[in-house]
Amino acid sequence: MTYKWNPSDHSILLDVDSYKGSHFLQYPPKTEYVSSYIESRGGKFENHLFFGLQVFLKRYLARPITKAEIDYAEELWTAHGVPFNRAGWDHILNEHDGYLPLQIKAVKEGTVLPVKNAIVQIINTDPKVPWLTSFLETALLRAVWYPTTVATLSWTVKQIIRGFLNETCETPENELPFKLHDFGARGVSSGESAALGGLAHMVNFLGSDTVGAIGYARAYYDEPMAAFSIPAAEHSTITSWGRDNEIDAFANMLDQFAGPDKLVAVVSDSYDIYKATREYWGETLKDRVESSGGTLVVRPDSGDPRIVPVEIVELLGEAFGYETNSKGFKVLSKCVRVIQGDGVNPDSIRDILQSLKDKGWSAENIAFGMGGALLQKGVDRDTMKWAMKANATKRAGDPIWYDVFKDPITDKGKTSKRGIQTLIKSEGKYLSVRKSEADGSEDLLETVWENGKLMRAQSLAEIRTLSENF
Repeated sequence: MTYKWNPSDHSILLDVDSYKGSHFLQYPPKTEYVSSYIESRGGKFENHLFFGLQVFLKRYLARPITKAEIDYAEELWTAHGVPFNRAGWDHILNEHDGYLPLQIKAVKEGTVLPVKNAIVQIINTDPKVPWLTSFLETALLRAVWYPTTVATLSWTVKQIIRGFLNETCETPENELPFKLHDFGARGVSSGESAALGGLAHMVNFLGSDTVGAIGYARAYYDEPMAAFSIPAAEHSTITSWGRDNEIDAFANMLDQFAGPDKLVAVVSDSYDIYKATREYWGETLKDRVESSGGTLVVRPDSGDPRIVPVEIVELLGEAFGYETNSKGFKVLSKCVRVIQGDGVNPDSIRDILQSLKDKGWSAENIAFGMGGALLQKGVDRDTMKWAMKANATKRAGDPIWYDVFKDPITDKGKTSKRGIQTLIKSEGKYLSVRKSEADGSEDLLETVWENGKLMRAQSLAEIRTLSENF
């Protein structure tokens, strides 16, 4: 039985903008090779943490294209009104067994470096398919910009929290890995976005509720368990007991999950967060919390995120007491902590931690859960001004690579790099320069993929280590 291509299956022939279909007819005669590169042209962050390309390579480029796939694509493109390069795709199928003849070079994932540097470069390896380099732009650029932007945002928050922990906590590096928890799975546009973005966050932190990202870590980065979570209440499990029985709902959480060295998080703002903290947790259930041997994490989930969690820390301090550490900051009894998961973003995190510090509290008293703001809100291609641009071409019979670039007079910020790029480190600084200008310096853009084969595999453990070496 002949296999018929299923349109629900992923196809690199269709993972593209429509106008790419006609581009094979638009290059100058005798063009044989096209080189393109990817960079962040600036935007919100001065530095970025490169991550996520390996998922794309293993998940999508490792599978060869098929005749059934080409047949389906030809029918779709023709009906769509755009030329289809049947001869080109048949050539790839027949001469390369369906594997795309491409070389992709990239800096190591986990590298933190300034923006405006080339971090990925791609060149076709077969002179008969120079159009293939740019055809991949849609999918490849997306595969780079989204996880790198999320990883960069998460890394930036990590530096904010690290700064406050270093100032106010005796053991900052023990506390840091669990201070930002990923709550974002429901706040993104697809399951794949949740898994990929959630995985990008796991480069920096060990706390996550995005289960799909754990599977991605196993499948693509050789990490058996990339992140951890704890039993936690949601409003439906608390409010189903009724307003008058909220304390019974709290007691049930202790019955079910509290114990020596265990943590349990309980959302406590369903009705009156202050009453819940003062009376229910701080009086009626206080002995049970203290004698459990574990830690109750109180979660406020409404109100001004810059004010309410600070107030809850102070109320818990009044009820359960605190110690003053060697740096002069107050630390709650280890049986209670706070997690803030509403209205969390880099600015609110900084403000909350500053407020706690101003009131004499250590940053170790609170953790944060970040949802849509981590994986989607404000995370788009323009956040870091991502672009993939052609930078060089080579023609038949001509040994010279010719510079390709754009230089619009209306926006100099969109001027692209000229010539095949090399990423070097000079006097401790990363620099993107023409290959011909590298002066023998080591090229940090390593060949990661070539003609259907993964040439460099990284584990999540290695990537995490690299990200700490900025």
